[in-house]
Amino acid sequence: MLGLAFLATGCTGEAAKWKRGGWPEPVTDRGVDALNIWEGFLLASLIIGGIVLFMIVYASVAYRRGADNEIPRQVRYNLPIEVLYTFLPIVVVAVLFYFTAVTENNVNDVNDKSALQVQVVGFQWSWQFNYVDHGVTVTGRPGEPPVLVLPTNEQIHFHLTSPDVIHSFWVVPFLFKRDVVPGHPNEFEVTVTKAGTFAGRCTEFCGVHHDRMLFTVKALPQDQYDAWLTKAQQQAKDGTNAEITQYTGDVSGDPAYDPPSNGSNL
Repeated sequence: MLGLAFLATGCTGEAAKWKRGGWPEPVTDRGVDALNIWEGFLLASLIIGGIVLFMIVYASVAYRRGADNEIPRQVRYNLPIEVLYTFLPIVVVAVLFYFTAVTENNVNDVNDKSALQVQVVGFQWSWQFNYVDHGVTVTGRPGEPPVLVLPTNEQIHFHLTSPDVIHSFWVVPFLFKRDVVPGHPNEFEVTVTKAGTFAGRCTEFCGVHHDRMLFTVKALPQDQYDAWLTKAQQQAKDGTNAEITQYTGDVSGDPAYDPPSNGSNL
């Protein structure tokens, strides 16, 4: 039955997801780093768990009490075994810590040479995306979550800030997230490696309308992104799109965003 279930999931395209341990397919270079360490930890846990299970079963069978009711030979105060039991866990923890530190350094690395600078402002109760070097601001409106348009295969530097409470910027297939803390700007760099449309949301409970903190990321090839940016700059100048305005350096969010008080979803 288990094999049949696995084959059935393969028919629906879920087999690859199971190979990733249930994780979504990463669409960024940082996501690949996060997935690799997850797969490594998963493999290590399966190996160690298998060894421990084997030892338990083997000891239960090989050293069970016999018909003569004699107690098997005890190994208490066996110095070599005790040293082994102490040394091996330390080695395992040290190896896992090493790979964790290396991956964390890779994910957090910022070289400030990104071609695109994007400022992310989380505010109650939506998001604002500022294309700092291009003079464009995209702000979410009531019932209209904003769309963050990004180019593929280009390093992007995100600057995260908030004028009110703590939010958390999370794009699901990025496979990592960053907190947006008022008074303490955060940052990260990432390269989107695949075109597509991806869900984004706030994962830090930020108040009664936290469920409205949604947005969409649309990753486009460079030529399509350039065409969008040109159009967005014109819309910001002409004022023909309420969500797209000229970037002024203001990070106060959208004061016009006044969600209804009846608790209904936008």
